[in-house]
Amino acid sequence: MPFLPTLSTAFIILSAILVAIGWILIVKKKYKAHKYTMVSAAISAILFFIIYTSRTVFVGNTSFGGPDDLKIYYTIFLVFHIILATTGAVFGLVTLTLAFRRNIKKHRKWGPITSVIWFFVAITGTMVYALLYVLYESGETTSVIKAILGF
Repeated sequence: MPFLPTLSTAFIILSAILVAIGWILIVKKKYKAHKYTMVSAAISAILFFIIYTSRTVFVGNTSFGGPDDLKIYYTIFLVFHIILATTGAVFGLVTLTLAFRRNIKKHRKWGPITSVIWFFVAITGTMVYALLYVLYESGETTSVIKAILGF
């Protein structure tokens, strides 16, 4: 299913765009629109996660197919992205929970931090996609450990 990486990347980009729109809406004090936009951003991120996880479990991951001398740099970048994405997901869940529990004071503190992290997640995720599918020919589809670490 070669279209799944493109589809999942599109959802993470959409999620970041919606977060940016949500940020603009809250600055304009359009609270209801902000809420719906941020929920839509979360749904988009969840759709990314479902597609990515399903593909990983049922098909495998694509290993880096670029030049061998760039593999170590790609691997370091990928590990950075994975840590950032995990952190962003946790921050996102906390920030959403604070909003839904109407703890707006804490939500206002966490929201901007979460948004910035999420922008970096979307940027680095798109760069991983470009390295795997656009700039270089894709490597083999294999297990997660082998795709990330090469063994």
